[in-house]
Amino acid sequence: MRTKRASRSEAVGLLQGTLDMMILRTLERGPQHGHGIGVAIRAGSEEFLHIERGSLYPALHRLEEHGWIDAEWRTSENNQRARYYRLTRAGRKHLLLEASRWERMVKAIARVMRPV
Repeated sequence: MRTKRASRSEAVGLLQGTLDMMILRTLERGPQHGHGIGVAIRAGSEEFLHIERGSLYPALHRLEEHGWIDAEWRTSENNQRARYYRLTRAGRKHLLLEASRWERMVKAIARVMRPV
């Protein structure tokens, strides 16, 4: 994963543990193939986040193993065979839990970072 404004190590440190949540949030909008998920995350971050294939596809496989997403082969908009992922009921529950944790973490970090 890389960013335009941050170094590679900064991006990895910042987003460790959040990629799964961003994928689940993206799939909440509807089924999508892997490349489309990466594009959606990039666009949603205003081009700040660029998810590398080496990070995205292992995360998709991990989410599928947990039962949080399902996948099926379909024909893409480019008329090519692609694997489409969709959020499962368990994935929706997990996303709610992770989003709640994320909000608490962001608030806690913001409190620590306030000027004294």
